[in-house]
Amino acid sequence: MGILDGKRVLVTGVLTDQSIAFSVARIAQEQGATVVLSSFGRAMSITKRIAGRLPQGAPVVELDVTDEAHLAGLPDALREHVDGLDGVVHAIGFAPESALGGNFLNTPWPDVATAVHVSAYSLKALTVACLPLLAGEGRQGAVVGLDFDATVAWPKYDWMGVAKAAFESTARYLARDLGPQGVRVNLVSAGPLRTMAAKSIPGFDELADVWSTRASIGWDLDDPEPTARAVVALLSDWFPATTGEIVHVDGGVHVLGA
Repeated sequence: MGILDGKRVLVTGVLTDQSIAFSVARIAQEQGATVVLSSFGRAMSITKRIAGRLPQGAPVVELDVTDEAHLAGLPDALREHVDGLDGVVHAIGFAPESALGGNFLNTPWPDVATAVHVSAYSLKALTVACLPLLAGEGRQGAVVGLDFDATVAWPKYDWMGVAKAAFESTARYLARDLGPQGVRVNLVSAGPLRTMAAKSIPGFDELADVWSTRASIGWDLDDPEPTARAVVALLSDWFPATTGEIVHVDGGVHVLGA
């Protein structure tokens, strides 16, 4: 018997089997959940192939979170596979090259807008799109997003850091507005991991080096499972009165000063 027995969960952001989202989907299945994945465009075929590496096969629905037509059609696309949702995992983020890597003062607004739209506003857009399946009288739902600590300025992270700050604020407002509908909204702030997303960050190694000396309980750049376990825990009924929270899974780096 698992902590997600009988639950239906949408997991976004699965691209490779090194993705945090892949580990979330795998552990969610191991804990009893029915999992549906989302992807779009050229990544769809990759996600479908990677879905075959899960303990049980998972269907993949098409979803570009910046496309209003995709968002409007999401409930019907999901109903082809599940009759409702108990959890949604937001593992989506993107910033154009000019918005990362030490170019903060020169990034043009259109590129900043793209980073904020995809990486922050999409949490609201995805959650609202899922509400017809997620919320309802007597029901309890959970939305969990993947975060990177936005309380400080990081080397090379630039406008993605600003987008993450907006992401954290968005989660708090969603928690405020959706609580009366029985929906909890929480984030997991992970330390750096060598994922596909990390490879797109210029200077990632410089940022990750911080963890080699400051993680009091250690940190494995190649192990997404601790982060994924936290996500699954927040999807479960073990946190029935927790919302608007950011759970740090970073080896303890966030508590240290100099």
